[in-house]
Amino acid sequence: SSATKSAGSPSPEASPDPMPDKFKPRTKEVARRLWFIYILLTVLNVGLLMLSGVNFFDSLCQAFATIATGGFSTKNASIGYFPAAAQYITMIFMILSGINFTLHYFALKGKFNIIRKNSELKAYLLIIFTTGFILTFYLFYNTNMDFEKAFRDSFFQVASIITATGFATADYLQWHTFGWVLIFALMFVGASVGSTGGGIKVIRHVVAFKSVRNYIRRLLHPHAIIKIRINGHSIPEDKAGSVMLFIIIYLIVFVAGTFIMSFLGVDFQTSVGAVITTMGGIGPGIGSVGPAGNFSAIPDTGKVLLSLLMIMGRLEILTFLIVFTPSFWKS
Repeated sequence: SSATKSAGSPSPEASPDPMPDKFKPRTKEVARRLWFIYILLTVLNVGLLMLSGVNFFDSLCQAFATIATGGFSTKNASIGYFPAAAQYITMIFMILSGINFTLHYFALKGKFNIIRKNSELKAYLLIIFTTGFILTFYLFYNTNMDFEKAFRDSFFQVASIITATGFATADYLQWHTFGWVLIFALMFVGASVGSTGGGIKVIRHVVAFKSVRNYIRRLLHPHAIIKIRINGHSIPEDKAGSVMLFIIIYLIVFVAGTFIMSFLGVDFQTSVGAVITTMGGIGPGIGSVGPAGNFSAIPDTGKVLLSLLMIMGRLEILTFLIVFTPSFWKS
C-alpha cells in the first residue's frame, strides 16, 4: 500500500546548504557521478539479494524500488515475503539510499573526514539507531517475539519510514500503541537532502533544533554571539529562519489536510495517517491506510486531495505554492 513516489534530489529552496564542501563541477559531470553511484548501489543490491536466495527478476525489481525509495514490491507481502537475509540487505540499502549522494561520492574518493563531520548524517544515523533499539527492546519485552525478530522488524520499519521507501515486513499497527506512535512520529522526519528519500529532511530538523537551542542560550547570555554551525560552517540567520518557516508551513498544510479529510467523513486516525504519508511520499500510514491496508476506502475527493499533497510534498511545498502567486505569472 505505497503512495506513488519518484526518485530524485529534493529542491534546496528552504534548506541550508548541508554540504559546504560539496563538489561543484559542471552539470554534466555531476550527472555522470550521480548515475555511477546510483547504478553501483543498484548492482550491489541485486547481487546481494541473489546471494540471499532471491531470483534475479525479484532481486532487480526490489533493488529498483529500494534505491529509488519507491517501495513497490513484486509480492503482496512486500519484502516480508523474502528470507530474513534479504530483509537485512534491503534494510541496509534503504538506509544508504536515504543518505546524501554527495557523501557516497566522497566515500568513493576516500574523503572520510568530510563524512565524519557531516551534521546531517550524524543526526540521521542517531535517529535510526536510537528509534530502532527503543522499538527492539519494547517489542522484545512486551510481545512474544524473540530478540532477532524484534530487532529485524523494528529496524526495517524504522529504515523504511524515515527514508520514505514504504516497504513493510510487519504490520506495526498490531504493535502496542507506543510502537506505532513512534513509527508515526518518524513520518515527520524524512531522509537526507540530496537523497532519493522524501519528507521534511533531517537537516531541517538539525537547524531547527540548533536554532531553538541558541535562542535559549541568548536568553541566558544576551550579549553572547552565538552562531548556528553546520559541518563547521556558520548558517546565516535568514537561512535558519527560512528553515523554521518551511517546517511551520509543512505542519500547517498537514493540519489543514487532516481537517479536510475529516470533513469528508474519514476517521481521524486515517486522516492524519493518509495526509502525512502522502506529503512525505512514504506509502503506508496509520488507520485504514496502514501497511496492511490501502487507500481504496478514501472518498474520490479525498484521493484528489492526497494526490495534490503527494505532488506538493515532492516539490517541497514552497515550489508548489509559488505557482499560485500572482507575481510568479507576472514574471
